[in-house]
Amino acid sequence: MSDHPMYALSEEHQAIREAVRAICDAKVAPFAAEVDEEARYPREAAEALRSADFHAPHVPEAYGGAGADALATVLVIEEIARADVSASLIPAVNKLGSLPLMIGGSEDLKKKYLGRLAAGEGFSYCLSEPDAGSDAANQKTRAVRDGDAWILNGTKRWISNAGESEFYTVLATTDPDARSKGISAFVVEKSDAGVSFGAPEKKLGIKGSPTREVYFDNVRIPGDRIIGEEGKGFEYAMQTLDHTRVTIAAQAVGVAQGALDYALGYAQERQQFGKAIADFQGLQFLLADMGMKVEAARQLTYAAAGRSERGDADLTFFGAAAKCFASDVAMEVTTNAVQVLGGYGYTRDYPVERMMRDAKITQIYEGTNQVQRIVMARQLLAGVQSTL
Repeated sequence: MSDHPMYALSEEHQAIREAVRAICDAKVAPFAAEVDEEARYPREAAEALRSADFHAPHVPEAYGGAGADALATVLVIEEIARADVSASLIPAVNKLGSLPLMIGGSEDLKKKYLGRLAAGEGFSYCLSEPDAGSDAANQKTRAVRDGDAWILNGTKRWISNAGESEFYTVLATTDPDARSKGISAFVVEKSDAGVSFGAPEKKLGIKGSPTREVYFDNVRIPGDRIIGEEGKGFEYAMQTLDHTRVTIAAQAVGVAQGALDYALGYAQERQQFGKAIADFQGLQFLLADMGMKVEAARQLTYAAAGRSERGDADLTFFGAAAKCFASDVAMEVTTNAVQVLGGYGYTRDYPVERMMRDAKITQIYEGTNQVQRIVMARQLLAGVQSTL
């Protein structure tokens, strides 16, 4: 049995939420519109998060990190996303990029790179390719042995924070005949000869988080930069997603909460027919559904975070369920927030249209919601979901 009261955040977790919210109110929210408008990296947020150790809170204390558990990391990401989803990709991508290393990497490799991540250097994740999206095992990037080193060649696409991050976990085929069992993972540095980046994608949302192609042209890396065992890369990548899908759920909950907060304030101030629009039952029912669904998504996300921390057998189901449900809720709630504001909601003078655009990506990345439903169904049919 847990030492904590059932279904309540500990005082420590509550304090983390309040600390992140204070930083976001001061250094993230005020720049969110400008970051979106100019499609620029949220430097103010990045610096504020780094100085408070919220840029990569998941890094264990043994490597100089804050040692936040999975729920604390979720709270950090949720609170940042409430202010600006683009900025929430800083801790989310840092966890995504470094988790394969934490799962499979040698002690030396972890010491070297997790310490630098904790000190503020970013870590991105290179899995997707032009022909490997939902079919992530279809890896064309190759890694070939050359003495004690490896030579990498290939193209990665849709890489979040590419160009900003110093380090990249790269999935590459080391045995072309073995499909997913022939894929290995490597740490590549931005400064390695032969690494280059494409132009930033012009995106619907999360415009403050650069998304670029990453090119590997005869990139030679030392043999000790392989993560774990040869042929285990895809396994590490899938284990990583079980955990990091919970962070996407957290982004979704955060942006949905931000939109609901704004809609509630607006509905109480906006007058029509001589009274606040919040007095009309039709609008009250809309707001009620928004609040109910945000809270359901939050509870599922926190339940998944607990499973992520413990490494429970049903994490795969819960991670997929939280990501899928929360992102669908985020899309619905942000769209309804635009509706609450009416014509004003459709303009860039108000934040809800940005939130609606930012929310959309949570249904797509780290596995589309169609893929999440495949994952959930497989888990259910295998009898993995706990019978509580």
